[in-house]
Amino acid sequence: MQKIFDEVTSLDKRCYEEFFLTEDILMEHASNSIALYINQNLFDKKSILIVCGSGNNGADGIALARLLSSKFEVNLYLANEPKSYMAQQQFKRVKALNIKIIDEIFEADIIVDCLFGTGLNKPLDEKFINLINTLNSYNSFKIACDIPSGINSLGQVNTIAFESDITITMGALKTSLFSDVSKDYVGEIIVVNLGVQRDIYEIEANKFLLDESDMKLPFRNKKNSHKGSYGHLNVVAGCKKGAGIIAAKAAFGFGTGLVSVVCHENLDLPYHIMQTHFISENCSAIAIGMGLGKYETDEIRKILNKPIPKIIDADLFHDKLICEVLDQEIVLTPHPKEFISLLKLCEIADVSIEELQNNRFLYVEKFCKKYPNVVVVLKGANVIIAQNEKQYVNSFGSAVLSKGGSGDVLSGLIGSLLAQGYKPLESAITASLAHTLGAKNYKKNNYSLIPSDLVEEIRKL
Repeated sequence: MQKIFDEVTSLDKRCYEEFFLTEDILMEHASNSIALYINQNLFDKKSILIVCGSGNNGADGIALARLLSSKFEVNLYLANEPKSYMAQQQFKRVKALNIKIIDEIFEADIIVDCLFGTGLNKPLDEKFINLINTLNSYNSFKIACDIPSGINSLGQVNTIAFESDITITMGALKTSLFSDVSKDYVGEIIVVNLGVQRDIYEIEANKFLLDESDMKLPFRNKKNSHKGSYGHLNVVAGCKKGAGIIAAKAAFGFGTGLVSVVCHENLDLPYHIMQTHFISENCSAIAIGMGLGKYETDEIRKILNKPIPKIIDADLFHDKLICEVLDQEIVLTPHPKEFISLLKLCEIADVSIEELQNNRFLYVEKFCKKYPNVVVVLKGANVIIAQNEKQYVNSFGSAVLSKGGSGDVLSGLIGSLLAQGYKPLESAITASLAHTLGAKNYKKNNYSLIPSDLVEEIRKL
């Protein structure tokens, strides 16, 4: 996993004070890294349009023009006059080399966005909205320097943002790159060094980007074992019984030795899934909430109070009953609408979905501060998994998963790992990665996934 930071200004300052680097040195490394990417990956292109603002993000772009001028047809567009000291210094350097400065933008082979970077702190005016709209309309390969212009430090987009194919970010990953709304603008993200190696530049962090290698699949290395060695998950089925059945199938395919669906009505289940009317005596984990609908409160309360690992989803996030078990080490898997209900029930915040989506990390942090034992899996384009003071981002999600039943599969996967003895946080991380990577491997049309397809892809991981 990789560290994520809310801001890197303090990390730059540390380079100046502790390592005796200068702003100029850091900037040269930043612009040289973009130049190196272009030289190595886009050498077949000819024309480059570099669009610069008046601050240090613009200065990066001006320096880039100097570095590429001998190999490409470089066109430098200054949206505003250089204002920062470094922008003015870099501008002197390009003028000395007679690099082409243009008055109107055009569709070049490559466009590099160096308008604002992480320095954007106010809504875009009409001039920049029109400029970014025009840049987005071009069929060019688009590179964002540090962060696509139009995304602010909180990962919010007020009106519009630059739609990049790749974002080359400086020094370290930033939280703003991983808001849900950012996902449509950042493209591939690459981190480059600024005069010192990344592990030196970075300090301790409480946010992390998950890598595929963080997925610890439940491979069976013990030869002397039996089905009871791999746990017994009980999935509580409610009014919408299909949700519980989907979760049960996913759990069985993810390594659980035994899976039982708890339901008072007789169900038509696959031959390998058992049914019980009450929680099994040898149950090692419980999955509850998926499709639960209307239920007998006292019965559900008894289930929730059993001292067994649990994954809780869906309908229970709308019932005050959930607040009675938040001292337990449990996993909660809300989508945004369910999470705002949960925040309100817990008297943490009463917010709209828009407010939540604009500040996902903030509200997850507030919830986990009040309930440090709970693992929260906030679903979204970028899944946030959090416990206590630490947050983990799974950025592998895609629109393939935007189908009914996908969340039930995730619940089954988490329940499966809990039943097999994984800790709640370990269960959430591995299950979420398997869930998204399984969908990523799906080869048919991205609108066509059904839960059984997803389970099958996960079985192949």
